[in-house]
Parts: sequence; structure tokens; C-alpha cells
Amino acid sequence: MADTAQKAGATGHPYRDEAHAINARDVHFDFDSVPMHYIPGEVLATHIVNVMHLVLPEGERAMAQCLAEALPFIDDERLREEVQGFIGQESMHAGSHERARQHLQSIGLDVESYVSKIAWLVDRILGDHGLTGRPREEWVKERLGLFAGMEHFTAVIGEWLLNADILEEQGMHPTMLDLVRWHGAEEVEHRSVVYDAFQHIDGSYARRARTAILATATLLPLFIVSTAYLYKKDPSEDKGRSWTMQFVSATRRGVIPNWTVFFTEMPRYLRRSFHPSQLGPMDTALRYLAHSPAARAAGH
Repeated sequence: MADTAQKAGATGHPYRDEAHAINARDVHFDFDSVPMHYIPGEVLATHIVNVMHLVLPEGERAMAQCLAEALPFIDDERLREEVQGFIGQESMHAGSHERARQHLQSIGLDVESYVSKIAWLVDRILGDHGLTGRPREEWVKERLGLFAGMEHFTAVIGEWLLNADILEEQGMHPTMLDLVRWHGAEEVEHRSVVYDAFQHIDGSYARRARTAILATATLLPLFIVSTAYLYKKDPSEDKGRSWTMQFVSATRRGVIPNWTVFFTEMPRYLRRSFHPSQLGPMDTALRYLAHSPAARAAGH
């Protein structure tokens, strides 16, 4: 991994690029054999993973749209390539997760109405609002700051997914395990792109700090509300103990990421010298992307 500082356009804010190109990968997932509870005996943990790949992609769609709007303000060619590769990856994520949603819907998990409401809310709050000129540029900066904060958490969770051996030990269905690890690996791979775009266009520490706190205040309630909804809509007759008890148990055993990550990661992100490359080597992510069963199934 390269740690080379470059000057990013007229703003003069440095960014570090990583020594590989970011490109969308063709993948193929076969969901036909995936059961409702694809982590056996872990109803609540299954639905927390469902939040990651059924609800969060709506935010990723808005993020890709924001980056597309940011492209005219980016005059660094390398960064433009990274942004375009990021947009392509997010488009592939959306398609793969949509097929997973359709499968879960077909076996009885009614999530379509909820995901539609989340999509509507995201568009109402994070859309371009038809702005032009200076207000449009400022709104792009604001959204980039917010998305950069969110991407920090998705990169951290992506690292967790790649290293959570307990998911295999619990017998998680291999297709769903590959889906979330492939997505997590690409989150690690493109972890710097939104941050670098924000630094290039704006770079205000005050905006970065404020929007990061807002990202935390948005993601944590979204996870809680969405998990509770999915658990309630689960049609299984025996869902086990209350979802709160299952949450405590799954957290204690490491079957799901610890919710405290939304607070423990803030001091690191809020350091003035922070850059996403400081999260650590991305070797595990790149190795997984080279050998993902879904990528092999697509002919890579």
C-alpha cells in the first residue's frame, strides 16, 4: 500500500492514494438455497446482517449520486478515477443486494415496504434538491462530509466481517457469507475515496467533525430501528428469546459487531491528522476479492 501524499487540485489539500485501481467487479450469487435464518440459530444476528445489505445500500446509492455530482469539482485525474471506480462498485453492490432482498421477500420476509420508505427518506434528505451554483456546491460538500463519516464505519465493519471466523463456525450460509464479505472487502478497498473527495473539494475540519458526529447519530438509530422492524416482520413461529436478549448474547459471543464501535471510533476519526489509510493494511480485503466464490462464478 502506498502512503504517498499528493496535492489535490486548487484547494491544496493532500490525500494519500493506494497502489491499485478501484474498479467494479462482476459477481454472481446464487440465493436459491438461502434460508430465512442463514446464520443457524441466530435470528437476531441474521437480521442485523440484513440491515447491512438490505437497508444501508439505500444510503450508498445516495452517496454514489453525491460523488457523481462532485466530479465537476474534482480536477485531479487520479482522484477522478477513484471516484468513478467507487460509483461503479456501489452500483454492483446495489444490484447484488437487491437480488438478495428479492429472494428473502419470496420466502416470507416482507421488507419491500420498509426499504421503499428508507429510499424515500434518503432521497428527501440527501437528494440534490434542485440546487444550482454556490448553494449546490456547498450542499455537495456537506453531503460528502456526512458520507465520509459513514464510510469510516462501513470500512471498520468491513474489516470485522473479513475477520469474523465465528460466522463460519456458526454455519452461516456460504452464499450470504460471501455476499457480506465481498461487500465488506470492497468497503475496505475504497475506504479513502469519499474522504479524499471531501478533502479535495472542501477539507474543513469543522465540517468534517460536525458531519461525523451527525453520521454516528444517524447510523446507530437506523440499525436499532431497522433490526427491530425486521425481527418483527420475521414470519417464523419460533423466533426464540426477545430480540434484546438475543442482541446481548450475540454481542457477547462476537457473532455481530459491538455497537460501541459507533463511539469508540470517533476519537480516531476526529484526529486532525486522520486518514482512512491509517485503519491498517488492506491485504486481507484484496486477497478475499481475488478469491471470492461469487467473482469466480462470474468468470474471474
